[in-house]
Amino acid sequence: MSSREPDGLEACPMSGDGGTSGNSGYGRKAFKRSRSHFADRITADGRDGWPVAPGRYRLVVSRACPWASRALVSRRLLGLEDALPLAVTDPVQDDRSWRFTLDPDGRDPILGIRYLSEAYDRRETGYPGGVSVPAVVDVPSGKLVTNDYQQITLDLATEWTSLHRPGAPDLYPEALRDEIDEVMAGVYEDVNNGVYRAGFATGQEEYETACAGVFRRLEQLVPRLERQRYLVGDTITEADIRLFTTLVRFDAVYHGHFKCNRWKLTENPVLWGYVRDLFQTPGFGDTVDFDHIKRHYYQVHTGINPTAIVPLGPDLSGWLTPHHRQELGGRPFGDGTPPGPVRADETVPVRGRA
Repeated sequence: MSSREPDGLEACPMSGDGGTSGNSGYGRKAFKRSRSHFADRITADGRDGWPVAPGRYRLVVSRACPWASRALVSRRLLGLEDALPLAVTDPVQDDRSWRFTLDPDGRDPILGIRYLSEAYDRRETGYPGGVSVPAVVDVPSGKLVTNDYQQITLDLATEWTSLHRPGAPDLYPEALRDEIDEVMAGVYEDVNNGVYRAGFATGQEEYETACAGVFRRLEQLVPRLERQRYLVGDTITEADIRLFTTLVRFDAVYHGHFKCNRWKLTENPVLWGYVRDLFQTPGFGDTVDFDHIKRHYYQVHTGINPTAIVPLGPDLSGWLTPHHRQELGGRPFGDGTPPGPVRADETVPVRGRA
């Protein structure tokens, strides 16, 4: 199984160069996403030593991170909330790593740790690379299992099936995997990762190349999404999840903070309609916290935004306006059903909602 993204890359590391220079390093060195050092898989047969088991693992995320948000959306669509408990970090990490300051006494109540780096250290002391989310931690041992973000969501869809809720959608249908992989590969290179290459560029040519690539790929997606509701087939798939988590952050942070400002998402009728459609679909918008998103990017990336001032905008009211995408047909959950209400302990605070 392959997502055709580069193997084993870190998502949302502690710093832009893998954690060696802290938050001030963002934007001061050429951007290169570090390879994930922990790529074990949690599978139905436990072939890597980590079998699927309800309650054994803890998913650690930041709601600010687009890569971690993929896992949030997948977990909710598939109904894995009870099987894979959630830990949410403070959106503003310090130079030591993602921290659990949102929890009482500043410790994760299950793992008992103050910093995600502690779970990394229990797995391997002195490992190379940064402390990234999403991360899956083995609760009994307190050790990190994996931070391989592109494989985590694929395995949730295909290896955790015995624990899926009744009516869970097939997010990675076998018959469409080649097309899904192809679409995701282009989106990853130019959009998911492209906004970071633009935002962390240290020279004009580097920035212009990355920024042009972002908008070229987005414009290539428009004809596809003009004629069909979802990226591949007539249902939501992994491809939609991966594009959504970048698009939902576009106007709030990538347009200004990362200088991807040829146009705003709200100025593109097709993409704005597409992302609003997903946002209003259970499992997508109800996992998004705009407050966390904005505070993370503007307060953590001090190499880009040294004042750490967080903008007041953009206006979020448009996210809940009619999108009319249902006129294109499509069945969001295929033969399945929407997920139920959000658990009370996982509801996004009012300040972070559209």
